[in-house]
Amino acid sequence: MINNLTLENKIRLLIVFAGLCLFLPFNGMIHLFDWDEINFAESAREMIVTGNYNTVTINFIPFWEKPPLFIWMQVLSMKVFGINEFAARFPNALCGIATLIILFEIGKSLKGIKFGLVWATAYGTSLLPFLYFKSGIIDPWFNLFIFSALYFVFLYLKQRATGITSIKNLLISGLILGFAVLTKGPAAILLYGLTLLIYLTIERKWHLLKISHVSLFALVLILCGGSYHIYQVLIGNGQLVYDFFKYQLRLMKTEDAGHGGSIFYHPIVLFIGVFPASILAISGFIRAENDHNDFRRLMLVLFFVVLTIFSLVQTKIVHYSSLCYFPLSYLAALQAYRICFEGERLTKTNKILILVIGLFYAIVPALLQLIATTIPIDTLKTFIKDDFALACIDRAIVWTGAEFLIGIFLGVMLITSIIRWHSTKQMIAIFASTMAFVLLLMIFVVPKIEKYSQAPAIAFMERFKDKPVWISPLGYYSYAHLFYSNKSNRACINCDEEEFLLQKNSDRPIYFVAKSTQEKELLEKYPQLEVKERKGGFILLEKMIK
Repeated sequence: MINNLTLENKIRLLIVFAGLCLFLPFNGMIHLFDWDEINFAESAREMIVTGNYNTVTINFIPFWEKPPLFIWMQVLSMKVFGINEFAARFPNALCGIATLIILFEIGKSLKGIKFGLVWATAYGTSLLPFLYFKSGIIDPWFNLFIFSALYFVFLYLKQRATGITSIKNLLISGLILGFAVLTKGPAAILLYGLTLLIYLTIERKWHLLKISHVSLFALVLILCGGSYHIYQVLIGNGQLVYDFFKYQLRLMKTEDAGHGGSIFYHPIVLFIGVFPASILAISGFIRAENDHNDFRRLMLVLFFVVLTIFSLVQTKIVHYSSLCYFPLSYLAALQAYRICFEGERLTKTNKILILVIGLFYAIVPALLQLIATTIPIDTLKTFIKDDFALACIDRAIVWTGAEFLIGIFLGVMLITSIIRWHSTKQMIAIFASTMAFVLLLMIFVVPKIEKYSQAPAIAFMERFKDKPVWISPLGYYSYAHLFYSNKSNRACINCDEEEFLLQKNSDRPIYFVAKSTQEKELLEKYPQLEVKERKGGFILLEKMIK
């Protein structure tokens, strides 16, 4: 049966199969990470617990920071796979497959089947994009919707330039952009609108827009993207809508939860994090194309719009600039295509940067292994000034001693590919070795790192799962106690729950999880608390009933 398929369909099947093999396995082997992963998964869990799918909540009160589309995806996943880590991350595994298929289709329409395959490969095997498809955060779907909406408006403009008056692609663009708004909020409109505005100005294509078409586009966008908040107003939750837009403005003006950083934060994250596509993209920034320069300019505009906005925004979080992965991988694919099929060679700059950044990643497993198992704590204090980080180093966690081989594998493959191989073989080696490195790191190293960071706290919380107790973090912010204790209701309504648990009487035992470095301070401030257990960098406190 497969033999009867066209080459295009065989490639599509190959992409789906590769995506299933890469993005699905091992997604349930480590806990969800605070804050974002647990935040969204907890909102999905609370929808299932309460049966209220109309309003996003966290700790059983309305949660205004995010719209519901991605959380609804997680709800459907949890209905199938149960309330667990795998289910929370499953929607992004599907997003990974959808993204690679879409990039193949767009690349095929621009430059042929080979380019489509190269683009999908460049995106899916780069470090951060690969990681994000194995996560439970919102951004992969948010980015895919914005990118797809831009592509359909690009098609609309191309049709208008040839005299075709069809509005279908523009309406599809508005609908998909509405999905982006339903996923994360009006930032989608800002990114899309500013990119399109600058692109139309550069290309001098304003005359291609018709007022009637734009009006219909806006109507579709409002009805789709604004549906959730319109509904909230209609049912009397106007305060939630007000708080939502107030929060969006606050993110732009101030640092959120300590997530500040330099204006160079995102350029550095993209350069190092989207390896190896970011290195190959350097040539793509410089060289123009012969046959689809209009699309290349759209990608360049998108890249610089996203990078500029989130470099200026005060809140700095890694995934804020993740929409840049699309233009970066496109520019990288242009260079990789030339190397694979047009006889070009990697530039000397490309070779040096691939080796420098690749070998930097290669030493990470060995360095982590040394810190965790060999270097004395007193020596580490010379380099690590964070008392909590030092407290988290638990020598009882077992390492096999072979984790450094993951880095050796990456280093050998990159050096060999740069020195000995050329053309298609060289590109396959670079992309495949990076992908394999990240996958092996997630299987053999990340679970151990998680045991040092948040696992002890989560272990305390899981201990009380479904039991008639109250458990809460104290002195630090977390959503883990909600998800991992399977909390079913609040301790009090319309009050500060932490203050209530600390100061008021309760019909059940009360426990707190805190960082061990805060032990003295907390016991002095709250003499009603007593340390019951210490584990890693955390302590379990019990409120003693007088």
